[in-house]
Amino acid sequence: MVSGRRMLAEFMELARLSSPSGKEGALAAAVMAKLRSIGLRPRRDACHRTFGGKVGNVIVHVPASPRGRAPLLLNAHLDTVAQAGPVKPKISGRYIVSGSNTPLGADDKVGVVAILEALRCVMEDGVEHPPLEVVFTVAEEVGLHGAKGLDYRRLRAAMGFTFDSGGRVGRIVNRAPSQDSFTAVITGRAAHAGVSPEKGVNAIRIAARAIAGMRMGRIDEETTANVGVIEGGVATNIVPERVRIEGEARSHDDRKLDRQLRHMLERLHDAAADGGGIEIEVEPKYRAFNLAPTSPVMRVAAAAVRGIGRRMKLDKTGGGSDANIFNQHGIPTALIGCGYDNPHSPSERMEVAEFEPLGRLAVALIESAAVL
Repeated sequence: MVSGRRMLAEFMELARLSSPSGKEGALAAAVMAKLRSIGLRPRRDACHRTFGGKVGNVIVHVPASPRGRAPLLLNAHLDTVAQAGPVKPKISGRYIVSGSNTPLGADDKVGVVAILEALRCVMEDGVEHPPLEVVFTVAEEVGLHGAKGLDYRRLRAAMGFTFDSGGRVGRIVNRAPSQDSFTAVITGRAAHAGVSPEKGVNAIRIAARAIAGMRMGRIDEETTANVGVIEGGVATNIVPERVRIEGEARSHDDRKLDRQLRHMLERLHDAAADGGGIEIEVEPKYRAFNLAPTSPVMRVAAAAVRGIGRRMKLDKTGGGSDANIFNQHGIPTALIGCGYDNPHSPSERMEVAEFEPLGRLAVALIESAAVL
């Protein structure tokens, strides 16, 4: 039986463990110990070798009960965004907060706890279930590296659920955007800023002109764009010769994404044409998904939400997650609202009362996937 009190205690325990992207070893070890304690045999892969991390994904397979059907994927990620110091979780009114000036890590340790609780119920209570393929990924926050590095030849799941979104339990995200990122290096010409500035070409000025001409922020209801990094210059008495810029565009519509990205790159090329040079690299990060409400994975989600007495709220997100990568690999995967809000900030919090409904939903998803 799902225990909200047990989930709360387990989250408080895991929240104290540092697990920044690429350095999830302590949390991975704790999760593997918990999986073994309920009779499962987890393993780690070697995906970290592809991006310079310290530890790979934690993976466990659970054979089907007699009533089980096609395999079901369950996923949450182990890493958190960079934290300013140790997390000291505490209960403040209705919520758990970090107790220090750093993110709580509910994103995504709440998701980890939800899946662990569901697996306990499967193993201890005889819950009907399909074959389960459980993946706790690493380095999600810095490029979805764990999901990208999986060996998909070893996965057979027909559908999946990623426990990695905010909002009250019952919120199901069935739409997420594509993202393309770019890095541009603008070169000018160095000169003494006080003696012979006319001999220089100011790379910062070129970059500023390009950025000022870009459409950014909320482009429309499906599309966003941003320049988030600009680095360059050496000293105020030197006309800067080099500037590096990092930016991105996202959209639920790939045609809009292409137009927005092309617009941003054109502004860079136009600005650099006035005496500067430019090199640009574009990196597709992930592709959009849009799961129809009538699709099998969404019918399983709807039945599970009804089964715990909640009303399903279909939603879209502007962010990427492991679910994008699973969908790209042919595993229709929806995002589950886990009851937290304000992720990636010191004001991140988790509503205590949402633990038990989240655990019951995780079990209900497994049961629904076994029969629908």
